Amino acid sequence: MSARSVEEALFDGADARTDTVVRVATLAAVLVLVGLAVVIGLQFHQAGQLEPKLWEFFSWATTWTFLLSGLMGTLASAAMAAVIALVGGVILLMGRLAKPWPVRWVSVAAIEFLRGVPSLLLIYFFFLILPPLGIKMNAYWMVTLPIGLSTAAVVAEVYRSGVLAVPRGQAEAAESLAMSGRQVFFRVVFPQAVRYVIPSLMAQLVIVVKDTTFGYVVTYGELMQTAKVLIANYNSLVPVYLTVAAIYCLINFGLSKASQAVAKRLRKPARRALL
Repeated sequence: MSARSVEEALFDGADARTDTVVRVATLAAVLVLVGLAVVIGLQFHQAGQLEPKLWEFFSWATTWTFLLSGLMGTLASAAMAAVIALVGGVILLMGRLAKPWPVRWVSVAAIEFLRGVPSLLLIYFFFLILPPLGIKMNAYWMVTLPIGLSTAAVVAEVYRSGVLAVPRGQAEAAESLAMSGRQVFFRVVFPQAVRYVIPSLMAQLVIVVKDTTFGYVVTYGELMQTAKVLIANYNSLVPVYLTVAAIYCLINFGLSKASQAVAKRLRKPARRALL
């Protein structure tokens, strides 16, 4: 009897042997992680970072109010950057798929440039280069706009992968109904493409949230900036960063659950159409 392939082991019903291997591997991974956590905890304890006095200020309402203000700054910047990325991605995609070659070349150049340049470098450009040229922005836009533009280029390529995944017959069927090219794209092709790439889009939104930590460049009041203020005031490095890390994990967990809900909701119309 031949061994099961990787695809069969992952997606078919698991036999007793495969189930045992998965359980053992899971248990081993959990034990390794627990051991690593214990070692890290001991290191923190030896360094005096787990002493109660370093955690005391977390019992104060003012501390959480201050962290909440930073969290609101992070969410405000990330939300607007996400809107810019999602809309800008569509614009860049349309340019890349356009028939006139000048439009297509300009779009490709913009996508490759924005994908290749780190978000931090774009923020420095908005912060150091534009003001002397007479273009002034507040700290919010000097963080949000570069992150949004950088992510828009990646989102455009994510959209394009989804568009290419849509069977050509879908567009041909729509064209046979005398639909214009714009109608075919926005009513038939693009909605299906979005369903394919929702996980990738949500992954980009997680990156957007993380990129807001570059707000320190322009002293924008986001979560990491407030964390640095707390560390400077209370000399509590590890407790503050652990707390902030937990907050970021909760945000990303929420985005993951939201993506699953959206994907499930978008799959329902497709299932009804097949019935």
